[in-house]
Amino acid sequence: MPRIGFPELIVILVIALVIFGPGKLPSVGKSIGEAIKEFKKASNDLTKNDDDIAATEAKTEEIKEEKKDEKKEEK
Repeated sequence: MPRIGFPELIVILVIALVIFGPGKLPSVGKSIGEAIKEFKKASNDLTKNDDDIAATEAKTEEIKEEKKDEKKEEK
């Protein structure tokens, strides 16, 4: 994937300035920043939930194995 260099960034900012105008550009930037922040937060929450689920599944398997061993010892 190609990276955005300094010249490309300048072109993007000039286009945004022409489209939105100098008065509205700060509010657009703020909105984009907040959207990125929310996306990162949601992504981190999903990752944390996946880790919690994996840990719970591992504990469940461990308990099942212990129960199996207990039943074998009883026989």
